[in-house]
Amino acid sequence: MRETRYYKVAGHGFSVTAESSDFGMMENYAPFCCDIVGAYGTEETQERAFVLDIEEGEAPVYAEEMRQEEEGQEIVCGRAEDGRPLFEFRWWQQTAGWLVCAKNYDEGQLIIKAGPQRKMAIDNALMVLYALATADKGTVLFHAAVVSHQGRAYMFLGKSGTGKSTHAGLWVRHIGGTELVNDDNPVVRLDGEGQAVAYGSPWSGKTPCYRNVCYPLDGIVLLSQAPYNQIEPLRGLAAYAALVPSISGMRWDTLIAEGLHQTENTLASTVPTWHLACLPDKAAAELCQQTIEK
Repeated sequence: MRETRYYKVAGHGFSVTAESSDFGMMENYAPFCCDIVGAYGTEETQERAFVLDIEEGEAPVYAEEMRQEEEGQEIVCGRAEDGRPLFEFRWWQQTAGWLVCAKNYDEGQLIIKAGPQRKMAIDNALMVLYALATADKGTVLFHAAVVSHQGRAYMFLGKSGTGKSTHAGLWVRHIGGTELVNDDNPVVRLDGEGQAVAYGSPWSGKTPCYRNVCYPLDGIVLLSQAPYNQIEPLRGLAAYAALVPSISGMRWDTLIAEGLHQTENTLASTVPTWHLACLPDKAAAELCQQTIEK
């Protein structure tokens, strides 16, 4: 039996239509589930980011444009025969599904295959569609870890393997009152006054942390490994350059690139940004916290 469920992440509502059995593997979305009014508001205040329809089907024909791969997961980006954006999701070279999007990304169809990669396809489709549909709405999906402390959020960036999760864990263990907000894919959205707010999301990588919470973003820290602990501020172009590699989006699409640029520029100029060269130890977390919370 097919059904439709409604969700809201960082204030953006969306719906998913799928077989009831598919929702059984979507427990990470439960904290973000709501009714249609909760997701979209009244007709006067309606805000719908996108709708996604999931169904089994045959592989679509498309032309490949580029691809990206990380830890066995691969996303192939292309165009369907009618020009619509298309994404193929692969897990260790095995196709899990294809996402075909409307040209403005407010609708998507996930053509899915039966098998163990089914959940991976659903999660990837929703992350991709969410990032693209909200890029022009002051919203960005980060590859980062976020913690909260004393009512404020602090975000840790860095290349894969740098130690984002490790550093966030050090805060949780050694700095009283710290909680993990999201360990891999938090959302940052600018409110009506340009204030950056960090949100939990249904996507959190290897650490299951699916919290529907939000906090003002008070600091961004770019991490790098070093045989010592040292922190210094980043300003201007250096702050901007620290953000860009950690933000999801199709930068060859002019509309999306412009939306991302505006949000990145606001973040770089309004949220204190730092570079922390560090060891994976308690002293690094304490140095970071004492510096960025001044």
